[in-house]
Amino acid sequence: MKPHRLDRAMGWRAGVAATLAVGGLLLAPSTGNHLTTVASAESSAAGGSTTTRVIVQSDAGAAGDVGRAAVRLGGRVVAAQESLDTLVVDVPTATAARLHGVPGVEAVTEDSSLRLQSAGLGPTGTNGDMTNVARLTGATAFWRQGYTGQGVDVALLDSGVLPVEGLMTANKLVIGPDLSFESQVNSLRNLDTYGHGTHMAGIIAGRDPGVNVSGWTHDSKFVGMAPGSRVVSLKLADARGNTDVSQVLAAIDWVVSHAQDPGLNIRVLNLSFGTDSTQDYKLDPLAHAAEVAWSKGIVVVVSAGNSGADRTGLANPAYSPAVLAVGSVDPKGTMDRADDTVPAFSQRGDVAAGARAPDVVAPGVSVVSLRAKGSFVDANYGATGAIGDRFFKGSGTSQSAAVVSGAAALLLSQRPWLTPDQVKDILRRSAQAVPGASEDARGAGSLDLSTAVGTGGRWVAAARVHAGGGSLDQARGNFRIRWKGVELRGEKDIFGQAADTTDHLGATWAGGSYNGATWAGGSWTASPLLGATWAGATWAGATWAGATWAGATWAGNDWAGATWAGATWAGNSWSGATWAGATWADAEWANDLWSSAGWE
Repeated sequence: MKPHRLDRAMGWRAGVAATLAVGGLLLAPSTGNHLTTVASAESSAAGGSTTTRVIVQSDAGAAGDVGRAAVRLGGRVVAAQESLDTLVVDVPTATAARLHGVPGVEAVTEDSSLRLQSAGLGPTGTNGDMTNVARLTGATAFWRQGYTGQGVDVALLDSGVLPVEGLMTANKLVIGPDLSFESQVNSLRNLDTYGHGTHMAGIIAGRDPGVNVSGWTHDSKFVGMAPGSRVVSLKLADARGNTDVSQVLAAIDWVVSHAQDPGLNIRVLNLSFGTDSTQDYKLDPLAHAAEVAWSKGIVVVVSAGNSGADRTGLANPAYSPAVLAVGSVDPKGTMDRADDTVPAFSQRGDVAAGARAPDVVAPGVSVVSLRAKGSFVDANYGATGAIGDRFFKGSGTSQSAAVVSGAAALLLSQRPWLTPDQVKDILRRSAQAVPGASEDARGAGSLDLSTAVGTGGRWVAAARVHAGGGSLDQARGNFRIRWKGVELRGEKDIFGQAADTTDHLGATWAGGSYNGATWAGGSWTASPLLGATWAGATWAGATWAGATWAGATWAGNDWAGATWAGATWAGNSWSGATWAGATWADAEWANDLWSSAGWE
């Protein structure tokens, strides 16, 4: 079977202001330098006519024809992302609407402006600055009362985290097990080679040194939603964003098993991941795992999904009613909620047909967070997404979920006795209307922490944990890892072990073993990269314990001899807080392309 490109495998569509679909991020293009990017969406062209900059998403392979049609309408193609079938076009405002009728066009969306101060994220910044997101969502109402997420650990199941400025203050980051395909490579273990996890961690808990959050004002410092909280990072995805559902299950199990280990207090789990499983959520093993974590007192925050233009219904596991499913809202660069919209990419429910809507929506368009310099996303899309040396902007329900994970941490620092069901209830009851958006799109409404800070808790029935026992293979949907064109199929994990999808989690981790195989190291030891961040120790030594693909036979294909031992990023080494060489462009896994999907 011929491998397919990662960006096409993801099945994403750009349908928001200035967005590119890349693996787990929708990345916002820009055309300026590190101080100012993208001119106004509406500008005066030569000769006095007015043009509008739009993002055009076309059908597969149709970008060339669409670009030529745009030129015939008087437009100019500013940029093209051929692998994504996406164009950035300046078109006369008078004829912009005609682009919708061009054969092969899926979506046309206006671009948005972005201006940043060189020192950081200041008062003239984009609507996606975290300083503005904090104001828009009302996080500052919690900060002013002294609640910043302190005492709350947020498990981040993602692509790892780099110790960049904004995540290096004391007691900020704990390194959990590396369950990714890079865990054997000493120079890559636990580190964010993809670029998604660092971005999420910044949104959730980033904090620059010297920030006085209680007396916070809109200044040049970077601060996330819950700057007093701590991130527990579990690395699942490699440098191309690849992971399997079985790795996600193992990670959720680890969180359930270790949430209350000495020195830990994991109360929130952020999963910016989803598949297109059509299996009943009551049977699906991924949904089941999320429900079990919820029942153990952990608020599981999940992306609704970014395939809103392609499908109705939420991604798996967001479609389980037990979890806190989050869609996106576009604030349109203002503090006035009256002009907010739900962007096209954010997946909708169909309440009338019994397919649930997101619980809430939160800012998810051009959100500016911390940059993982040298990561795959940074190396390939830094020209369009990077903001100066430290920041990166991206759009998607990933970003929205991270915002809500931070919000949950704020609530739990204020009222640590709240159950996950009560946290969800408060966030739903305090949410604000999104004018013109249906319940299918916005759920209970847009996140409003300025109301939630004073919304009383009430008794809420615990969400039901369903039986599970369904198909691991169906849980993958169309999102599958491949090796040399061969897909992982069947009811087996990445080690070829039969999956027990009826297990209720939380009792299977023993040392570094899960489901009969060694997945991670078995003890807490000091990290040579991150230092002492958890009671004097972080998780390190997370290896496959010599386990290779040898002996793991999937779908009749023998993986013997295919190891990761020779997979290195030549020329790249960690030095302080930057990657020497700072490029992944030439790095390949022995010329073999892995493909998978799911990061939102």
